[in-house]
Amino acid sequence: MKDIRELFRRSQNTLETGGVEMPEAVSCPYCGKSVPEEVWMRARRVCPSCGHHDRLPVRERIALLCDRFDERDAEIVSSDPLSFPGYAEKLRRAAEASGEAEGVLCGEAVIGGFRTALFVMDPAFMMGSMGTAVGEKIARLFDFASDNALPVIGVTASGGARMQEGILSLMQMAKVSCAVRRHSDAGLFYAAVLTDPTTGGVTASFAMQADVLLAEPRARIGFAGRRVIEQTTRTKLPDDFQSAEFQLAHGFLDRIVPRAELKKTLVRLLLLHNAPKMEEVL
Repeated sequence: MKDIRELFRRSQNTLETGGVEMPEAVSCPYCGKSVPEEVWMRARRVCPSCGHHDRLPVRERIALLCDRFDERDAEIVSSDPLSFPGYAEKLRRAAEASGEAEGVLCGEAVIGGFRTALFVMDPAFMMGSMGTAVGEKIARLFDFASDNALPVIGVTASGGARMQEGILSLMQMAKVSCAVRRHSDAGLFYAAVLTDPTTGGVTASFAMQADVLLAEPRARIGFAGRRVIEQTTRTKLPDDFQSAEFQLAHGFLDRIVPRAELKKTLVRLLLLHNAPKMEEVL
């Protein structure tokens, strides 16, 4: 019956458009509804039917948030310190697939007229996993912000620490956390926006150390995977376990913010925390 209804819907679309070919459509990965690609992109990859927030490429995220963005430390990229089998090829494929050289972009930004330091993790580059290069770039950004009295806005999307770099990857948790602490001790503001997915060592360190924790709707936020936790605890977890809504209900987040309202919310936070205005330094 479902297939018949779908055929009827398609035939109605053809009749309504006079047989003209419809624009290409995107199928929502959450509800399966078909959305014209133009509508999908205009909505910043948010489904108009169910509100699902699809993963946003890093450059699109920066364009959504920033009036201006000047990248820093673009030359810092991953090496293969442990000569891990296949890792060099995996890095090459990740760069080719994402169009980026590393799993995070860092820089000085202007958001709503306020100067800030911004990092955005890229889910298309090895799922935003954290290796030595990612940790180094984010730590340097916090130190730059501390030296220049700037707030930090961080957008996280990560599968956690990068196993191909072993303990060197795990050490980034401590290194970035120390940089976050220095920034905090200087009396400066840090807001994190947790997007889907934010997991593993990133969640266990700088993603959850912000002064204000925001998240996009239905973002998966946690440490270990659901299956691992269920097997370890021998407990059936709730269906919404590790969703942003679950984390908000249990006190781990300050607010869930739809993508369309994110820039406005960040501008309000920057204003409340006395972020420097761009004209103040011209």
